Amino acid sequence: MRHKIAIIGTGNVAWHFARTLENAGHIISHVYDRNIEKAEKFALDYFNASVSDSTDLSKVDASILIMAVRDDAIEEVAQSLMLPQESILVHTSGTIPLNALGYAQTQNIGVLYPVQTLSKGQQIDFKKVPVCVEGESISTVEILEDLAGSISQTVSVLTSQQRKVIHLAAVFACNFTNHMFSISKKILESNDMNFGLLEPLIVETLNKSFDIGPENAQTGPAKRGDLETLDQQFETLSSDPEIAEIYKLISQNIMDTHLE
Repeated sequence: MRHKIAIIGTGNVAWHFARTLENAGHIISHVYDRNIEKAEKFALDYFNASVSDSTDLSKVDASILIMAVRDDAIEEVAQSLMLPQESILVHTSGTIPLNALGYAQTQNIGVLYPVQTLSKGQQIDFKKVPVCVEGESISTVEILEDLAGSISQTVSVLTSQQRKVIHLAAVFACNFTNHMFSISKKILESNDMNFGLLEPLIVETLNKSFDIGPENAQTGPAKRGDLETLDQQFETLSSDPEIAEIYKLISQNIMDTHLE
């Protein structure tokens, strides 16, 4: 089924959802942002999409309104909205529970959470992005499952608690891992070397984690209990106590996990 969709927000998640949904045959009929200039710029890509900086969306021609705003703004924005009759309001957060939309002027509330790191302008194959769905009613869940299925090959109906657990795991797998990449880049560049040297290693590590499981793919001095190498590397980091402490804590956890 083709839906008319309003996008609330103009950030990274909004950018990806709007483009992906339109490519799947849905209509982006309206764009809201409290900054009207941002809404107008965002809507340039969508034929005849109306724009507004008013939270009165009651006359908007849309059956689904996707609220892609900061987590800490979801409840406040939901409470301020005036919605079209019979429309469905959804948020896209991994951590905010469904009932945060309970103050909205509709009982048709739900969640569309893409399990992916999304940056505006960075093209991804959304068909490979798992989308987690939640809804207040069976009928809302069915509509959101159909919508999610039009853009993704993997759609899961989950509770708010399950979604929160997935997001926590994703923080370790994505956000923390990327921060480790940043530390690696800093270490290399401070010694006049290029981060690109690690690309084959990083790619192989990711591939092995999924081929044989991360617990079996673990290698390195901490895994084999090589205390001499650990001490030498810790000493090398002595000029940066914060990174040295991270190295110490993670190495200890790896040893605790893999050594009896």
